[in-house]
Amino acid sequence: MKLCFATNNVNKIKEVAQLLGDDFQLLSLNDIGCNEELREDQSTLEGNAQQKAEYVYDHYNINCFADDTGIEVEALNGEPGVFSARYAGPQRSDENNMALLLERLRSSSNRAARFRTVICAFINNQKHFFEGIVEGEIAKEHNGDKGFGYDPIFIPSSYSQTFAQMSLEEKNKISHRSIAVRKLVDFLQTNS
Repeated sequence: MKLCFATNNVNKIKEVAQLLGDDFQLLSLNDIGCNEELREDQSTLEGNAQQKAEYVYDHYNINCFADDTGIEVEALNGEPGVFSARYAGPQRSDENNMALLLERLRSSSNRAARFRTVICAFINNQKHFFEGIVEGEIAKEHNGDKGFGYDPIFIPSSYSQTFAQMSLEEKNKISHRSIAVRKLVDFLQTNS
């Protein structure tokens, strides 16, 4: 089955392709000729994921899915949440986002956080949502050079390493995105 992942983020494509396996031909936005940046101006992760998937399905007539992910920090009342990618401004700098988050948590002993991914899939004109959550905490400093986004400062529960210190295989066993993608794969295998 051909399936478009509504992103051009190479890291996300790699993660998800490994999870999907050989039953699916995963296509990026570039692969289907979509060169415009998809809007993400909704107030929730669900809204952003739906906005992107619906646009691709409507304009390119291909089964597709989109995700939106946020890191939700307990001491910051769930911030940055839906604004995770642009937390420190519209330039979307991972380094600036992490620096701002660490600064806002500097005097807090509560480091509890969670990563949450929501996937919206449009399959044969039907809309479906899948969610993945991983609990953890925010490290006091960057550790690791793998992954992307907030990975260098997020330590999943029951682990001592950040996501950025783990191999892709290790991260894919427990990550928020992998949980949501596995739910999507289970759905596709059951319903196709």
